[in-house]
Amino acid sequence: MAKRVSLIIGDLFAVPLGEGLLAVFQYVADDLTQLNSAVIRVFKRRYQERLVDINSISSSEETEFHAHVFLRLGLKLGFWKKIGHAKVDRNAVVWFRDSNDYGNPNILVSKNWHVWQINCPFTSVGTLHGEQQEYEIGIVISPDSIVWRIKTGHYDFIYPQF
Repeated sequence: MAKRVSLIIGDLFAVPLGEGLLAVFQYVADDLTQLNSAVIRVFKRRYQERLVDINSISSSEETEFHAHVFLRLGLKLGFWKKIGHAKVDRNAVVWFRDSNDYGNPNILVSKNWHVWQINCPFTSVGTLHGEQQEYEIGIVISPDSIVWRIKTGHYDFIYPQF
């Protein structure tokens, strides 16, 4: 039987991208407002498989995106592996957006949005304006869709526009 991996905020994970490259993300929080799922911070920088220096990864790394995910599922399915631990920037402000129209194929543009920060109440905003349009999609994302976004820059599912 496989040994259970302990997970704590600050843990780093490697995602194999092929051709000897890895992406790295960090477990930065649990969001009680989104099924108590883990929030991850995916770093922009890509690493050679054998040259990942855990000690060089810090809160100054540039962020590609944040997302909600069930970490253990991604581990179990082999989409990533735990590679270490680093300090988390607890002062980072991360905003998410979600639409009550998600899953309705008849609604391509939603006017029914809400936004929130980790562990804070949702705020209904109707139509997204300005920087709200840049907030990350806040649903819990499947591990394979996280990997797809890391590789392509966009998710592999349909979500309402704004």
